Amino acid sequence: MMMKMMGEIKQRWVVIFLLVAACKLQWAHGEPQVPCFFIFGDSLADPGNNNMLPTGAKTNYPPYGVDYPQGATGRFSNGKYAVDVLAEKLSFDHHIPPYATASGPILLQGVNYASGSAGIRDETGSHLGENIPMNKQLQHHQLTISRMAGIIGDNKTTQTRLNQCLYYVGMGSNDYLNNYFLPERYPTSKSFTPQAYAQALVAQYSEQIMTLYKNGARKFILPGLGNIGCVPQAIRLYSTNATVCVVDMNKAINFFNNELVALVDRFNKNLTDGKFVYVNSTGMIIQDPIAAGFRYFYQGCCEVTENGQCVPQSKPCATRSEYIFWDNFHPTESMNVITATRTYIAEARSDCYPIDVRSLALLDLATAKAI
Repeated sequence: MMMKMMGEIKQRWVVIFLLVAACKLQWAHGEPQVPCFFIFGDSLADPGNNNMLPTGAKTNYPPYGVDYPQGATGRFSNGKYAVDVLAEKLSFDHHIPPYATASGPILLQGVNYASGSAGIRDETGSHLGENIPMNKQLQHHQLTISRMAGIIGDNKTTQTRLNQCLYYVGMGSNDYLNNYFLPERYPTSKSFTPQAYAQALVAQYSEQIMTLYKNGARKFILPGLGNIGCVPQAIRLYSTNATVCVVDMNKAINFFNNELVALVDRFNKNLTDGKFVYVNSTGMIIQDPIAAGFRYFYQGCCEVTENGQCVPQSKPCATRSEYIFWDNFHPTESMNVITATRTYIAEARSDCYPIDVRSLALLDLATAKAI
């Protein structure tokens, strides 16, 4: 009996130690500004969730990760994502781990569910192989909540924690690049005008965001889509001039972003116990890219395959900080740092609407209606 009691006491102390260790995951300069940070998205945020999937949309090989401390983790960049930089600015001492490998007390500080080639629509990106669309990412989050409740031991306390967390939800680019603008593979462009497609997408997106809200989310970061007509792959395939963006693609994105801004307004008006922030991705245009250190605007830093990703084991450019794009789709770490910095603390009033992410993180939701 004594041995059994000693064993139980030891187990309890192990659990307590793990919980304390999780709570101490912080930068030397202070505690995280929010208890947890959840990330939903696509290849602009996938930290390795696609690594074990049968898909061409995965990058767990060099030269990806050449500037990331852990190397080729599956990030679609040479280094950090914007969400990685945001985690640092929020004072987490680690980048938010991928759902594919996250377990134990680390879950209490957030999970990254993003998946390369995934979209709002389930079929988006399927021609590349398997991915984790937004609906499935929501299912994964449900499982995370259950695991968190198991660690915390109390559903009510878990919900209170979730109410205080940040939720970054960045979807939609692939619903255009790997759906609407691939008429040979997907019927959406034959069924919808660009404006009708944007309305249908945001209507579905609204339901998905509401699922998060019903599960305890209250602080949302909703980035708009960037000008996909300006990515090197779009220019290579659809532009008649090597330095001219594809106008029709950018117009379609503008319809989506306008619908998303209107959705943010509706949510902030009707769901007054929460706060929704729109990040103006297309508006964060560097007025003087040369002064910012960039020299190459319409080409990637690595040799690419037909699908626009870096050729495995190829040698990338040496001056990566001078490139806006890493491969033919994804920004370099240097560009991601600029985006994250302006998302966290808005440089211009148009960067974030109605407040920036630092203000959102520190926001007392009891006063949210006044802002």
